Amino acid sequence: MSLMQKEVVEDEMAAQTKAMIFNIQRFSTEDGPGIRTTVFMKGCVLRCPWCQNPEGLNLEPDLVWYPVKCIAALECVKVCREGVLNLTSDGMVIDREKCTRCNECAKACPSSALELIGKTYTKDELMDEILKDSVFYETSDGGVTFGGGEPLMQIDFIEKILPELKDKKIHVAIDTCGAVPWKYFERIIKHVDLFLYDLKLFDKEELREIGGNLGLVLDNAKRISHHKIPMWIRTPIISGFTDDEENIRNIAEFIAENLPTAERYDLLAFNNMCKSKYERLDMGWELEDAPLIKKEKMERLKMVAESVGLDNVRWSGLTRGVD
Repeated sequence: MSLMQKEVVEDEMAAQTKAMIFNIQRFSTEDGPGIRTTVFMKGCVLRCPWCQNPEGLNLEPDLVWYPVKCIAALECVKVCREGVLNLTSDGMVIDREKCTRCNECAKACPSSALELIGKTYTKDELMDEILKDSVFYETSDGGVTFGGGEPLMQIDFIEKILPELKDKKIHVAIDTCGAVPWKYFERIIKHVDLFLYDLKLFDKEELREIGGNLGLVLDNAKRISHHKIPMWIRTPIISGFTDDEENIRNIAEFIAENLPTAERYDLLAFNNMCKSKYERLDMGWELEDAPLIKKEKMERLKMVAESVGLDNVRWSGLTRGVD
């Protein structure tokens, strides 16, 4: 997508009446208390090399091809008005710069080998989806979590739907990287019960390399806590990026000194289960061969965080299942 196209998409989403969503995950137990419905919204301000949801990076839909489903019927090629599809011996080649995301190819495919990831929802449509699971929220003290991507990139839509969720007495969590202007948080904070807040890197240059501003992220975190909103602080533990003890110690000290409403600090061990997502999006992934982080390493980082006075440090991930 060209810079001009990106600006057009962002302008459109800034004044949106609909949300661009790439997944609605039901019965989630990792994105806040209780049983939850997690709404994954497209668009992100950061470009983390370890991103687990690359399909959530762009605000517009993404066309993907599943080789195991393809029966080479070529109906998709026939209906493509832009001529952006070419099935070769190495697989489907998609000219993503010229693709208009019209979805005609996916509709024509008899085996559903093509899919447009990203669907628009009106506020009422999304409310209907969320309310399907209301009984589980009530029995488990759960609710709905907005994640992504960065959900606050679609702030207009979030601002519209949160009051209705609160009217229904549904617990609301926002999963955010914090790298957006404070004015976005101001517009919704009175309707949010919990922030899942990422503190990935405490080095301002390293965070800038992936698109973030450390001062902004830390200031937003302090302001949220000042408003007495509960927070779960989370750090993805990525070898060679976020896993050094100094990074974890600095983040833990910041939490202890500045975030009195932080209920827990979660260390999230790296996994490579998203490798196929990058392949389907024709994106290279530098961490595709990176190994899981060992339990001993995660336990050590947990101890580092606890050493500054935090007593609510947890870690999770596939590493727990590896000897």
